[in-house]
Amino acid sequence: MVVIGAGPYGLAAAAHLRGAGVEPRVFGRVMEFWRERMPDRMLLRSITEASHISDPDGALTLDRYADATDVPLGNPIAVGDFISYGEWFQRNAVPDVDPRRITRVSVAAGGFSVRLDDGETVTARRVVVAAGLEPFAWTPPALAELPTGTASHSSEHTSFERFAGRRVLVLGGGQSALESAALLAEDSAEVEILVRAPEVKWLAPGAMKERSELLHRIMYPPSDVGPPGLNWLVFFPRLWRLLPERQRTWVAYRCVRPAAAVWLRARLAETTMRTGRSIAAVAADDGGLRVDLDDGTQRQVDHLLAATGFRVDVSRYDFLDARLLRSVRLANGYPVLRAGFESSVPGLHFLGAPAAASFGPLMRFVAGTRYAAPALARAVAGGR
Repeated sequence: MVVIGAGPYGLAAAAHLRGAGVEPRVFGRVMEFWRERMPDRMLLRSITEASHISDPDGALTLDRYADATDVPLGNPIAVGDFISYGEWFQRNAVPDVDPRRITRVSVAAGGFSVRLDDGETVTARRVVVAAGLEPFAWTPPALAELPTGTASHSSEHTSFERFAGRRVLVLGGGQSALESAALLAEDSAEVEILVRAPEVKWLAPGAMKERSELLHRIMYPPSDVGPPGLNWLVFFPRLWRLLPERQRTWVAYRCVRPAAAVWLRARLAETTMRTGRSIAAVAADDGGLRVDLDDGTQRQVDHLLAATGFRVDVSRYDFLDARLLRSVRLANGYPVLRAGFESSVPGLHFLGAPAAASFGPLMRFVAGTRYAAPALARAVAGGR
């Protein structure tokens, strides 16, 4: 069995498989997306309780990591500390991760042929794709034609120091957009935030807990995904799967619509923010960009940062063979999955964000490992 990816979902899957008596081969660089696609001064929006990577014994939590390493965890948690936690989890649960990249997965007799970047080929009866979000970064089509260096997606940056003294327009009203804007401003960029929604949705998950611990536990499951009421519905993917498709779509949107942690508000107090506005046109102009807004106003900026999220389309995983992909039943880019996160191709499983259409918005967050990894292990191990 092969697991592709060594982020939270890949590591959790491998840990639960091993706990069920199945020894997978795990390929990938540990916590690579978190290290190479997130700003190094970023803070996690999710609370500690929602950020544990699942293991069979519940022994490798963030709290255990802090105790074992004498590393005090902040609230919110710094992304660097979470990366270190993931590496500690890997050393204790999945010590033999192979850092080689997989370049091709294709159908073979009895399962799959998996080719590695050094030319070696291995065979597997099952393949678990836990390869993360990197190929799915989405930017508005109008930005694709702009000169190189004048526009980028927020996931392309681990630091914003190079924008010091430059005018940057940030698109988006979610956590990534507003935290990127805060980091840009703190690195001396001249920042303006453009939010299409009429207002920014601020999240304060700890507010209820400060008033009543019991009421907080009643209203909020450990996953920290979704507003009260819907949060318990998506906490149980089996229950979510019973909903009619139209209701699933609505619930999913309400749970993952753009929002930001309330602690960002103070850091943006001096930053210009325009809500209810969108871009009408953008063009290169004198080494920068001329941006026309839908209210008739215009901006001259040096760079446009699109914090416009990710759109899942597993056909963009370049390691999946075209013939194999044609056999995978898709719905709007998402694989249609049955129990055990198995696709229409027997033995091919998908974890993480690609599983969100079948198992709910919980799969977009680390908290989803507590359901996905055990469910995968049960399906694969059977009665063992």
